[in-house]
Amino acid sequence: MLATEREHLVPIGESFLYTKLYGERTYNPTVIMDAGYGDYSKAWDTIIPEISKSTQVLVYDRAGLGKSTKINNPRTSLHMVGELKELLAKLDIKPPYILVGHSFGGVNIRIFAEHFPEEVAGMVLVDSTPEDYRERFLPTMSEEFQSAYNQQFIHEGNYDEFIESLNQIKDCTRKLEIPVMVLAAGKKAHYSKESQELWNAMQRELVDISTNGELVMAENSAHYIQNDAPDVVIRAIKRLLGGL
Repeated sequence: MLATEREHLVPIGESFLYTKLYGERTYNPTVIMDAGYGDYSKAWDTIIPEISKSTQVLVYDRAGLGKSTKINNPRTSLHMVGELKELLAKLDIKPPYILVGHSFGGVNIRIFAEHFPEEVAGMVLVDSTPEDYRERFLPTMSEEFQSAYNQQFIHEGNYDEFIESLNQIKDCTRKLEIPVMVLAAGKKAHYSKESQELWNAMQRELVDISTNGELVMAENSAHYIQNDAPDVVIRAIKRLLGGL
């Protein structure tokens, strides 16, 4: 255990959310990391030690995952963002924040930035799910892939709630004026050459959510860039920390 690691169970409604704080708050913003669908705080273990040398880092388990207890709120991004906002207040972690979201976690942090733009200093989207994934990308995959994809929604909310979260992103019309690093996996499992090219194009489009966006391709990485190419994620976060 790192000397500066602190664990908390924070009451949010009828739930308790498990959090870990690493490092110490400096002049840099706190880095907040949000994992993918059905995933939890351990998804970030590969990059936390390096990032926490520069600033305070918060990871947490969303309700019903990891060491957090369940909650009665719908499992859509808007509700999750509200729970995170309350969590930050109870931990007295003040803005500005750098938000890092992997996969579905990228949906959550985009909605956070839409609703609380004055609190966000920058974002890193780690192979984040685009809002038009179901309509535009999923039909290009095999029936076996689509079936397996649709059947995964048992760990954290259901498929309808996941789609509702993607629809909530479509309602986000604010052009962000913060640095946004879009990290795209260039070697996705089970993707054909055409599917990979489409994924790359959709990730490139995410750059346009900000006036200051940039795409970084992790050419040899699958979906978990933080595991396959942790240096890519670390460099992106440090660039934001160094550029603020």
